[in-house]
This record gives sequence, C-alpha cells and structure tokens, in this order.
Amino acid sequence: MPLTFRKSFRILPGVRLNINRHSWSITTGGGHGPRHTHSSTGRRTTSVDLPGPFGWRRSRAARRR
Repeated sequence: MPLTFRKSFRILPGVRLNINRHSWSITTGGGHGPRHTHSSTGRRTTSVDLPGPFGWRRSRAARRR
C-alpha cells in the first residue's frame, strides 16, 4: 500500500493552504459560492458544490515555459 501525505491549514477565514507530497496550493472561497484553487504546479481549479449529486468542477492547466 502506498504512503500518502496531505495536510490542510486554515490561514485566514476562507483561505486554506494545502500541502501534499508533490505540491502545495492555496484555496479561497467556498462559503456560499465557488472555490478557487491555485496550485504550485500551475493548475487552476474552480469548483462549486450544488445540491444533490450535481457537483461541478472546472480545471485548467497553465502552460509551462
């Protein structure tokens, strides 16, 4: 079984620092609206929790130069 590491810290109300084995990310929002996540690998994700089984997520990966 592989070992995993994931830790999340609340920095300010509505702002979280997420750390895992490969990268870190900052998540903002999520109260009663969309959540925006910006990762150190360049990925940007927007997600919204909708009622029932209708969750929504959109990811974008930035180009590496």
